[in-house]
Amino acid sequence: MISRVNKHCTVELQALPPRIGQVRRIVSAQLRYWHLDALIDLAALGVTELLTNVHQHAEPDKRCTVEIDLVPSRLTVSVRDHDPRLPAIGDADTGSTHGRGLALVAALSSSWGVQQRQDGGKVVWFTLAVPAATPAAPPRSARSAGTVTPFTRPVQVLRGGPALDELEDPAFTGTAARPRRAVPRVHAPVRSAVPG
Repeated sequence: MISRVNKHCTVELQALPPRIGQVRRIVSAQLRYWHLDALIDLAALGVTELLTNVHQHAEPDKRCTVEIDLVPSRLTVSVRDHDPRLPAIGDADTGSTHGRGLALVAALSSSWGVQQRQDGGKVVWFTLAVPAATPAAPPRSARSAGTVTPFTRPVQVLRGGPALDELEDPAFTGTAARPRRAVPRVHAPVRSAVPG
């Protein structure tokens, strides 16, 4: 469960293709650490689109900062760069491979926006709603006696034959009516490695 304390992560980078993949993995790992697995794909896709925009369009350099902020009901992902030009959602051709990044971010997020910064750069951000926490499974000792539990005894394999527990446990084979029977032990003759 996520605590009520706000959480924050910052990554500074040059928005170059190898670094974009690294930041995508960092964002995924951070969200996994915060137990937000349900948001990993959306956040990773969104941050990839924003970093790709910096790589393709930002001038004079590709330096940028990715920030992830978590409050109890919302995750905000932002990318800050040094280019003062503000991006806009464009009308991409159906055959074009470019121009859809911000439209994709708008479609996958709860909200998004662009903010001019005092130093001449900008911040592009998007938010994702944090899903309600699901209750954890009760510990094994708290489960009722009537529930079915998976087969957990260790399987001991005899040399060259089936597993001992497969033959002895009727629940494993699915034939509960068959009585248990003793399994004879198979002993292979011991051969000496030294000629004699």
